[in-house]
Amino acid sequence: MGSHRKRKSAARKANSPIASSPLPAKRRVVFSLSAPDARNVKVAGDFTGWEDAACEMMRQRNGSWQATIAVPPGQHEYRFIVDGQWADDPKCEVRKPNPFGGENCTRVVD
Repeated sequence: MGSHRKRKSAARKANSPIASSPLPAKRRVVFSLSAPDARNVKVAGDFTGWEDAACEMMRQRNGSWQATIAVPPGQHEYRFIVDGQWADDPKCEVRKPNPFGGENCTRVVD
């Protein structure tokens, strides 16, 4: 009888939900690009699934474009898409080579 109780107890433990550590909270990150002659600007990166889910940016009165995106902490790669063409962030100082012969901009989110 004692071994039956042990088996039931072990089975209950195996089926109990495991407490997982919470994911770090996403941070609101502002992306901006000066492109006064552009008709459409998007930001694409590892946090958007790249161009499949690129985020539309809003034109500002001064001709720049801006988007605020919730991004998880860590180092992220991104680029802009200006009127359908990939473009770099001229304000980004750190870049990484990408598999297409260009470079991705990087940003660290704390």
